[in-house]
Amino acid sequence: MKIKEPEVIYKSGKPTAVILPLAQYEELLERAEDVADLAWLRKARLQGASYRPFSDYLKETQKRVSSRH
Repeated sequence: MKIKEPEVIYKSGKPTAVILPLAQYEELLERAEDVADLAWLRKARLQGASYRPFSDYLKETQKRVSSRH
């Protein structure tokens, strides 16, 4: 992606907003979400979170659904 120089909006001589291409904005949002996800994972690992295999979850869910019918 070619990065264009953002347009800075000033109010009373101070920068208050930025205008940038939509693709660049979306890329920034994705990166911010990735950083937040990584921070959450680090915190979960430090707290000793444990996970079970997805296949175990599917087996359990299938048993519950089968027992309802």
